[in-house]
Amino acid sequence: MKAALYLRVSTLEQNAESQRRELEAYAARHQWDVVGAYEEKASGSDASRPELKRLLADARAGKFETVLVWKLDRFGRSLLNVLHNLRTLEDELVRFVSITEGIDTDRKNPASKLLLHIMAAFAECEREMIRERCYSGLRRYVQDFAAGQVGKSVHSQSGKDLPAGGQRRVVDIEKIAALRAAGKTYREIAKELGVSPATALRRVRLGRFMDMVRNRGAER
Repeated sequence: MKAALYLRVSTLEQNAESQRRELEAYAARHQWDVVGAYEEKASGSDASRPELKRLLADARAGKFETVLVWKLDRFGRSLLNVLHNLRTLEDELVRFVSITEGIDTDRKNPASKLLLHIMAAFAECEREMIRERCYSGLRRYVQDFAAGQVGKSVHSQSGKDLPAGGQRRVVDIEKIAALRAAGKTYREIAKELGVSPATALRRVRLGRFMDMVRNRGAER
């Protein structure tokens, strides 16, 4: 069986030699042929990870049948990201093994599907927690802006201290809604308002999001 190794350390000062030795020893015990090693130096929050992207691309190209990692948290920035990467491998019928945790997605392993279902459930929980934090932060900003605190004791991350949803006088959602009701396309609306079609569409979506936030706040 052809196997690929994925190694990651968090800082430039660290090296992945201990991970490499253990992964190679595991592959040797199972008589697997190591055809590639993908080594990353990136923190847990770093989204770039070119070596991981290269590994997933090679998995789609059928260059190996198994991916070995030292530990699950090496393979993604979050549980959501790990699950996404595992599903990519699963779609390509590539087996995933975390050698220190006994995690193995071999289809012959009856526990593999259960593991993925459990991870999916936790990932959904994580997604809801992130969404709720976003709602909470935006709701608080809306309240602070209405109270006149933004620009004084409260500032936005961008430093522009704009109202939530942007500058409505520049891209007026009510104007967009009226033009849409008149049968105009987003491209025609954008031309009339002097913005791009993507900006017009994004303003509509943001307006809907803001309405959802306000409705949630009213329910509490």
